[in-house]
Amino acid sequence: MVSSASFGPPWPTCISTPPSSATTATATTTTGGRYPCNNSVLHSSPPLIFQKRRWFEKSLLPLAASMTLLLSSYPAHAGILSGFPGIESVPGPELPKIDSFTRFNEENQKRYAENDARFRESPLLKELLEKSKLNKEKNRQAIQDKYCIRGAEWGVGDCSAEGMTPQEREEFIAALKKKAGIE
Repeated sequence: MVSSASFGPPWPTCISTPPSSATTATATTTTGGRYPCNNSVLHSSPPLIFQKRRWFEKSLLPLAASMTLLLSSYPAHAGILSGFPGIESVPGPELPKIDSFTRFNEENQKRYAENDARFRESPLLKELLEKSKLNKEKNRQAIQDKYCIRGAEWGVGDCSAEGMTPQEREEFIAALKKKAGIE
């Protein structure tokens, strides 16, 4: 006989309304304290864990086939269409030309070209281009000075202070910093 303090029904039990009091005594002795089940209910649907296992078994073969195709090293061939260019190489239909749009477009292009030429000749643009060239040279020299000082401190590169006494090295680095305007 099963104890009444069990931790839940085993799988073949079913949830139903309690039987009448006349059958309770026989149900207790035959099913171990549980209510009897109808056999059609018992075999109608397996538990959820078995349904999940069937789904997994059914999806295992397609999954393996997909992984085989993805991981295979065979090149893909386009077959009969491999020698033909795509649809993008086919020219589209010729659109009708509207005279008013054509004139409008030509006027705009002419106006844009005049504005560009006027801007290229403006004193402001010439001044900005000259400043840009000066800044470029100044920045290039500042970067060279910075790397020369770093090379002297580390003892590498063209400005290396290797072979100098510590006093000469300090004077050399100070002179480089003074030239660069750092100190």
